[in-house]
Parts: sequence; structure tokens; C-alpha cells
Amino acid sequence: MSLSRRQLLAAAALGGAVTAIGLPAARAEGRVLGAGDHEYEELTRRGYNRRFQARPAKIYLPTTTEQVRTAVARSVAEGTRIAARSGGHCFDDFVDHAATRSLIDLSRIDAVYWDERLRAFSVGAGADIGTVYDALLRNGGVTVPGGICLGVGMGGHLCGGGYGPLSRRHGLVADHLAGVEVVTVDADGAVKVVLATPDGPDRDLWWAHTGGGGGNFGVVTRFLLRSPSADGTDPAAALPKPPGSMLSTRLIVPVTTEESFVRFVGNYLAFFERHSAPGDEFTGLYAPLMIRTTGTAAAELLVLLDADAPDARARLDAFVTTVTDGVFPPAIPTPVAQLSYPDTVRQVYYAKGPSELRVKVKAAYLRTAYSPDQLRIFYRYLTDPRFLGESQLEFLPFGGAINAVPADATAMPARDSFMTMLIHAAWRRPAGDDRFLRWARDMYRDVHADTGGVPVPGDTYGGSYINYPDPDLADPAWNTSGLPWHAFYYRDNYPRLHRIKTDRDPGNVFAHQLSIGRPEWGPIR
Repeated sequence: MSLSRRQLLAAAALGGAVTAIGLPAARAEGRVLGAGDHEYEELTRRGYNRRFQARPAKIYLPTTTEQVRTAVARSVAEGTRIAARSGGHCFDDFVDHAATRSLIDLSRIDAVYWDERLRAFSVGAGADIGTVYDALLRNGGVTVPGGICLGVGMGGHLCGGGYGPLSRRHGLVADHLAGVEVVTVDADGAVKVVLATPDGPDRDLWWAHTGGGGGNFGVVTRFLLRSPSADGTDPAAALPKPPGSMLSTRLIVPVTTEESFVRFVGNYLAFFERHSAPGDEFTGLYAPLMIRTTGTAAAELLVLLDADAPDARARLDAFVTTVTDGVFPPAIPTPVAQLSYPDTVRQVYYAKGPSELRVKVKAAYLRTAYSPDQLRIFYRYLTDPRFLGESQLEFLPFGGAINAVPADATAMPARDSFMTMLIHAAWRRPAGDDRFLRWARDMYRDVHADTGGVPVPGDTYGGSYINYPDPDLADPAWNTSGLPWHAFYYRDNYPRLHRIKTDRDPGNVFAHQLSIGRPEWGPIR
């Protein structure tokens, strides 16, 4: 027996009537696992951060949008807290929270294909970035400016904005979002499937997913990707073309003294501050910097550059010369490689892999470079012998084409910054929790002491990135600026996001530590 869409929606709203009217439960909701079932333990450990692990009553494993809708309806009827998981890379406990009782694992909804009717690439919310890159190249010779970590799931990555090696030339992934399919819950508890587009009646719901963060408005099941300037039916013209080839090298910089650290990081930040405008000659350059806690602040700089321009090698050399000027001991470069874009993705981008780390992250967008005094603070924390290990300070270039878009065109407002700073504290044993949490928090507070211990949006900082979530921003013990947490992630876009949340999720079914509409201060319970 087959059911019409209207019958399915009505059955879902009843939160359990689907089986009663003739559709087998397994088909209606897909596989459902509980404690003791095969795969349950493995699925509860899909999260990146070992500090958190949910023990849900049910883990749903849908393979279709209808199965997601049914899973949401059953969870609503049972009054259980819902969380959806795509790639599992959320840094905090938005999914892996003790209160999560229904976990909807989207990893089986991972198809990527050209939708001829909608003239866009359809991307399942459970697809990881590596799968998306491969499918777009095979089916159209195109790409999106997504992240460098291939195992990250699109469901969370895109909803927060999404950026990576090609973003300085092509903007955020969210800048290429042509539609989003979302399972929502209305005031009466009815569960609906909504396809929101920028020119349709659900435009606000589309806009909310261009940087409003995951887990706020419903469960995303798929994205439609097409650049705003694209039209027609040719998939090869729907999204940006990647470079034909890319240059890459790594610099190992043994910054053994405070002065060499200040000089090197100062050079690096100053370079990207100078070259952050849309259309700048270096927008094809992406060079993430990682500085590890090895006792000598060992730095590793990955350099990636679009090699299609005839003077590409000269530009790479100019960059390396500039950032290493006056740095001693000198940087140790690896040989420069030139690989096709697909080979660069496979060989240079970061491969998917499991994590056994306990993590705390804290981030900031930079509008101007950190001062030498602030860099000295970083150095002292990074070289503290009590914290040797796997923690690191990261700088990730921003700006370029990202800054060509108005701040209110998408929900992600940081269209005025040139760099993202990320403190990535990492350790392996629960006994280290208090010590490493304090290390990350104290460093962040001390670096931003002049603005209340946080990167207050203004002339110097641009706030922070919701995909690097930090509930400390809602804690007045760590945020003494007087600004509420949402001012850092959403700035002036928050009132609109709040209205959309109230309209689309009036029962606050989808909630987490930094969800839209949560209290401005204090932990959510």
C-alpha cells in the first residue's frame, strides 16, 4: 500500500499513526537503534569531541526525507529532545548533550546529483565535504568554496556559512545556496517538509540557513547549490570552476624565541590584512597557519595558491619572502608541488579520520592585526611547559570575495574581516579537563582584555564564527563586555533570525547551548 504525501504528513502529525494505517514501521522511519543494538555504541561516538557523548533513547538512521519527517514527528509526540547529526564535527555539545533523547543521524542521506527540474545540484545533508567535491567535479567540473577538512558534514558546515581554500576567490558556501529542504514543526506540532528558496514564499527560512547555524529551525535534509549569477540547465555553469592546478608547499618555522614568534606571526597577519579586499591579486592564496604547543611554538604554514595565473609561482615566492622576513631561525620549506585541483584535494587537503581528542575551541574574526603585545601573550601560553601536547593556535585567512557581499544578504554577517583566529585546546584524558579549559579561557580573555575578554565587533574585531561555537560567550564570568552572545555570531542579523525562529519553531523543538532565542546569559538547561 502506498500513501499520498498528504496522508503521510497527517500521519506524521499524529506522532505514531503511520504504522496503524498500513505503512510498515521500518519503512516509515528507517532503522531505529537503541542501547544494546548493533552499531549503537559506534554511532554515539561519531562526534568529534570526546568531552561529550549523548546516550539517546533512540538513534534514527533515515535514508529519505520522509523518514526524517517521521522520526521528528515521533520524537515530538514522545516529548523527547531532538538533535540531528550530519558529519559529527560540532566542537561543542549541540548534539552530544545529556538531554538528547532522539538522535537523527543523517549520514545515509548523502546523495549528490544534478536536479534537472530545479536546475541545481542537490546535496544530501549527510554528505561530507570530500564526497561533495568529488561528485561536483565528476558531474559538472565545478566545485564550491568549502572547507579543507574532507570529513566535515555539509549539514553543519553550510548552515554556519562554510569557508575554505577557495573562499577568498568565490565567497562562502552559503553564497551559493539556491534552496534548502527542511523538516519543521509548527505550533500545533505538525511536521512539515519545506523547500525554501530565495525567490519563494519561504525565503526567510532559506536566508536563515545561509549562516544562521545548524540545529535552529528544523532538520535539513538537502541543499540546492547554484551560484546566484548562474542560470540555465547546464550543470557545468551552475557553480564556480576550480583552478586547473594549484601550487602547494609547507613551511616549518621553528619560532624558538618570543621575538621570532612576534616577527613571523606579525608578518603573516600584516600580509593578509593588506590583501583582504575583493579582487586583490592574492585572493587565490590560502595559507592556514598552525602553531603547536611543543615548548618552542613550532609553526606550520600550509600554502595553497591557484596556479592558473602565469605569475603564480612569483606570487607564492613573494608571499613566502614577506612572511619570513627577519625571522630567525629561518623557515624550512618543503618543495613546491603543482598538482591538479582534484589531486590537491586528495593529497593536500586534510583527510577524513576519527578523533579521540577532548576539545575546547575559542575563535575571533580579525579586522586588524593583533598587536605585538597580544602576540606575546599568545606566545607565553603556547610555550608553557605544563601544556605541551596536541593543542594549537590557528589562523585561517578570510576576506576577499567573502567581503564583497553585504552583511545582511546572508545570515552570516562577518563581511569585513581578513582572518579567523582559533584556539584549539586538545587533550586525551578527562583528568585534564579543568586544566586545559582554563588554559584556553585564560588565553582568550587575556588577549582580548581591552574589550571585556572577548572580540567585540567593531573596528578591531568582527565577532566570531558559529561553526566554532563557544558557550563561554553567554557566561558573564568570561564575557565581561556587556554584549550578549548572539552579538558575536550574528551581529545586526540576530533580530531577523529570532523572528524566523519564532515563526518556524514556535515550540522551540530544536534547541542547544547557542540556539537562536536562548537566554542571553547563563547556561541553557
